[in-house]
Amino acid sequence: MSYKIIVDSCCDLTKQTLKDPCFVKVPLTIRSNGSTFVDDDTFDQADLLWSMKQSEDAPSTACPSPQDYLDAYQCGVDDVYVVTLSALLSGSHNSAEQARVLLEEEAPEVNVHVFNSCSASSGEVLTALKIRELAEQGLPFKHVVREVEQYIYEMNTMFVLESLENLRKNGRLTKLQAVVTGALKIKLFMGATPEGEICKLGQALTMKQALHKLVDKIASDPGHKGRTIAITHCNCLDRAFQVKQQIEAKCQAGEILILEAGGITTVYANDGGIVVAY
Repeated sequence: MSYKIIVDSCCDLTKQTLKDPCFVKVPLTIRSNGSTFVDDDTFDQADLLWSMKQSEDAPSTACPSPQDYLDAYQCGVDDVYVVTLSALLSGSHNSAEQARVLLEEEAPEVNVHVFNSCSASSGEVLTALKIRELAEQGLPFKHVVREVEQYIYEMNTMFVLESLENLRKNGRLTKLQAVVTGALKIKLFMGATPEGEICKLGQALTMKQALHKLVDKIASDPGHKGRTIAITHCNCLDRAFQVKQQIEAKCQAGEILILEAGGITTVYANDGGIVVAY
């Protein structure tokens, strides 16, 4: 059966992986300090980081429209798998679902399933790669959906940010958390709930300490063994490699991927942020 994997642009697949014609990326857009950035091949991370630093206001994002998704779905294949940002973080999932309903009316013979990654960035990448792995085996559509939904349920996403400014500006941190962390320069060790909402897992006085806690958290989870781990970095490649080395030393993971943040991940993670999923 022929298939396509449609992802929104918070899925930070590498440029090399995106050369695989099975992947189609649907971009979100970002508005910061009066400028608009489309999260596609034209995206310039340095320009966005500079723009966000200049602005007192939080950057805003706009999800793809249902029509954007519908256009991507109409690709002449039997099976369409869709991976979106957590439905609790973006309207991308809702748009994708609306497009699915429209396609079912126009082309009921096409199988479409929209996965709520309950994650972002690294977590979306792992979900997309798992779909490809299973689809390439020629497994039936419903079997792939069942396996991937279970994979998402078992997946963990964690992150440590150098700067909490964007989380503060867009209300993801309470006023008290913003004041305390800003005044004490605390680094928060954050994660995602099973439903895909941001939560605090711990804190540290330095980025190095916070990243050590992240790696220790992975090592203490027996479920990580043999799993692929994805590390997305926002303008801090050296830091990502340091995390990779720590994971290799302390954990029993399978493959470890290092990924670059696209536009939406850059908004959430900001300069120096690290997002890890497994």
